[in-house]
Amino acid sequence: MTTVPPATSTPPTSGGNTAMQKLSGNFQTFLQLLTTQLQNQDPTSPMDSNQFTQQLVEYSQVEQQIDTNTNLQTLISQGTSQNASYATSYLGKTVTVSGGKGSLSNGQANWTYNLGAAASSTSLTITNANGRTVWSGQGPTTSGANPVTWDGKDNNGNTLPDGVYTLNVAASDTNGTPITSSVSSSGLVSEIDMASGTPLLTVGTMQIGLSGISSVRN
Repeated sequence: MTTVPPATSTPPTSGGNTAMQKLSGNFQTFLQLLTTQLQNQDPTSPMDSNQFTQQLVEYSQVEQQIDTNTNLQTLISQGTSQNASYATSYLGKTVTVSGGKGSLSNGQANWTYNLGAAASSTSLTITNANGRTVWSGQGPTTSGANPVTWDGKDNNGNTLPDGVYTLNVAASDTNGTPITSSVSSSGLVSEIDMASGTPLLTVGTMQIGLSGISSVRN
């Protein structure tokens, strides 16, 4: 199921049009008052031309600003439509998600962590969406890619609900010096959610922004 709205450019909001209408009405009123003042001014004490010239300039500046805002709204609308069209190209493809998040579905979650060098010890912890640790244990110490498969049970053997979980890795060498590590997971993109205006890819039980995707494959 794909929840992507039609990729059409929506017109700018009525706010800019309303502001322009109010400005136009006020400007016409200003010109009428100015004309009346000029017609009825005291010839011996004429109006200061600098004053109403400055007012004309200020009206012009406000009008230009409203035009700028309207144009920006149009560009934002076009950009949102383009993002929606681009995001749909991920549908049905397998993506790699960086940052440690993984989807627990039907009692299984899979990650891969990479160690920058061989480790003396590797500690793994899995946290739930609230940041609470639900499982911890030791992992492989081999340099490079190390796969992790979790059965969705905590350390007491309780089966946890499907959802988004995060794998954290802490590795160190024989001297206790930390070793650089990175964690990723992969899954099939089944849906694109554009409800918020920003594309979110649905992978299993989690939603990921485009910036969280590190690779894509068919």
